[in-house]
Amino acid sequence: MIWGMSTATFTAVHVALSLVGIGAGLVVLYGMLGGKLFGRWNGLFLLTTIATSVTGFGFPFDHLLPSHKVGIVSLVLLAVALLALYGGHLSGSWRPTYVITAVMALWLNVFVLVAQLFLKVPSLHALAPNGKEPPFAIAQVVVLAIFIVLGVKAVKRFRAAGAN
Repeated sequence: MIWGMSTATFTAVHVALSLVGIGAGLVVLYGMLGGKLFGRWNGLFLLTTIATSVTGFGFPFDHLLPSHKVGIVSLVLLAVALLALYGGHLSGSWRPTYVITAVMALWLNVFVLVAQLFLKVPSLHALAPNGKEPPFAIAQVVVLAIFIVLGVKAVKRFRAAGAN
């Protein structure tokens, strides 16, 4: 039992939160690329992504794992994103700060998704059974490159839209 739920239920909740966070984050990123702020989508993205990171610490463990380190980094990024959005109201430098931290938090969620796919999908697992083989590394580098390109475009376009 984890937080009053069976391990299977807790895992399903954690995965559902993660997938909703990724979906909402992609909508938020799409909005930023168009210079728009999709208010409720931002809230949903931030809430579910925070919940994903927090619930990641609910699984039994006896030492700090790489997934915990990703969760800690994500929570720090999300704290800054919250500050930029709700404290700084996206004014001045808070605008690009929000875009950068939100995109980085989204990328971390997608990074974990790709890692989980390589662990759980048999055909992918066969390509990288230890998660250190070239197919895994190539997939993660491609995902990172996509997020860098989209993040740079989002900063430019969202900043320009804020100047109007």
